[in-house]
Amino acid sequence: MVQADIVLRNGPIWCGREDGVVEALAVWQGKVLATGSDAEIAGLIGPQTRVIDLKGRLATPGLNDSHLHLVSLGMTMDWVDARPAAAPTLEDLLGAIATRAAKVKPGDWILARGYDQTKLDTGRHPFREELDRAAPENPVMLVRTCGHVSICNSQALALAGIDERSPTPEGGLIEQQNGRLTGMLAENARAPVWAAVPAPTEEDLVSGIERGGKYLLSLGITSCMDAAVGQRGGFGEISAYHRAKREGRLPVRTWLTLLGDEGRSIVPECYAAGLISGTGDEMLMVGAVKFFLDGSAGGRTAWMNEPYLGDDKTTGVQMLENSELERIVMDAHVKGYQLACHAIGDAAIEQLITAYEKALRAHPDPDRRHRVEHCGFSTPRQHERMVAAGIYPCPQQVFIHDFGDAYVKVLGPERALSSYPFKTWFDLGLKPATGSDAPVCDPNPFPNFHTMLTRQTWRGTAMDERERVSIEEALQAYTEYGAFSQKQEQVKGRLVPGFLADIAVFSRDLLTAQPQDILKDTRCDLTILNGEIVYDRAASAA
Repeated sequence: MVQADIVLRNGPIWCGREDGVVEALAVWQGKVLATGSDAEIAGLIGPQTRVIDLKGRLATPGLNDSHLHLVSLGMTMDWVDARPAAAPTLEDLLGAIATRAAKVKPGDWILARGYDQTKLDTGRHPFREELDRAAPENPVMLVRTCGHVSICNSQALALAGIDERSPTPEGGLIEQQNGRLTGMLAENARAPVWAAVPAPTEEDLVSGIERGGKYLLSLGITSCMDAAVGQRGGFGEISAYHRAKREGRLPVRTWLTLLGDEGRSIVPECYAAGLISGTGDEMLMVGAVKFFLDGSAGGRTAWMNEPYLGDDKTTGVQMLENSELERIVMDAHVKGYQLACHAIGDAAIEQLITAYEKALRAHPDPDRRHRVEHCGFSTPRQHERMVAAGIYPCPQQVFIHDFGDAYVKVLGPERALSSYPFKTWFDLGLKPATGSDAPVCDPNPFPNFHTMLTRQTWRGTAMDERERVSIEEALQAYTEYGAFSQKQEQVKGRLVPGFLADIAVFSRDLLTAQPQDILKDTRCDLTILNGEIVYDRAASAA
């Protein structure tokens, strides 16, 4: 008789929303062998079986962060931390940049990320002159938390060749006040600065993958989607991922979304190499192609049908003309790619759904599962069209937690409170996954869980409580629906016999815990990937 490699017992084991809770689970050769009562699983325990006593803690399928940037997450862990928790005031932020400047050589780039002007004490973006004073001998690029807006100091702008006479590129913004550059660049206008930043080496990329992946494991996340492979290292990021896997430095299962934007696309090289959607294995797989259609709502660059609040009456940034988007979507669709395109504002979502519909009508594929990444301000009519066409939203509910108050500030309550309508998508059968968009937000899942359960922002603002979901729905979004979004729901996302033995053990029973306790005190205690313990909080603390 087969004897299990690992048995979990003495605690609730949530196997899936339709599969329920069991007392014990057996793992063998990287797969779930059996689930059931303690007595039923006891016969699978042998001399070599490792028995894990849950002591009342909850075990679930390993979480799947369905939209983040793994390379960027790992690499920005070495940048100046500009997030509100680390730098709540402008003085703190400038001080952190000055501290880094004192440690590096003159001329070295200083990169920082994570500020949110709506949370700074000044309530505004920093100015380039302020960055000049903090680091007078270094080029500085400070990236907003959303990743769509950057503030650059004078040296960085000079190295990028940007001055007051520079034309604003299509799909971009170069801000000036009183005829002078403020340092703010948005969307496509940031490309010359990125071109001036030294390119990462392959070892830099592999190290970022490894560092970011280990952090995910410490949170109970065993699968993720890298949402724009090629942004920093071009086609070399494909090589870096395969090297990381080959050398045992790819900690998490990764679904690669290929950057397709004109001028930066790695799709032609991937397609020539036969790397289309579904190529690879359960550890590393080519997923979708991504195009950016707009920016971020908090940065006032998401493309809206109605203007943002403010005297400028901006509706955000439209990145692509309709005809161009429809051409490139059709091309990728015909080549066999799933698409997972960035669209936050209602105008961008409308543009994307239309392009998807045209591609699907011309070349039907009822199970292609094209995705709308973020899908923050979708409308009821758009939902009807998504259901009819088999198009799926892929949101990050933690955006409500981190940025909900900013949405209210820039859009007003009527438009902001109903954003990211999670329960609506559930009820329509749109199977919404969830994630963090890290490093936009921290991949820590507990603020995400809290928001799904409460619809509250970090300040406690309630964002349309009708869109709250149950804890089992929240878990389903983080597991089974994450797998569905990657067309892998038959191999992972549930703890049933034959599925991958990817398991997270949390410090408390999420099924019965109060949402506030989940947010404040819950941790991941143990992570199992492919039947192997890959993270043990107790051992890490020892």
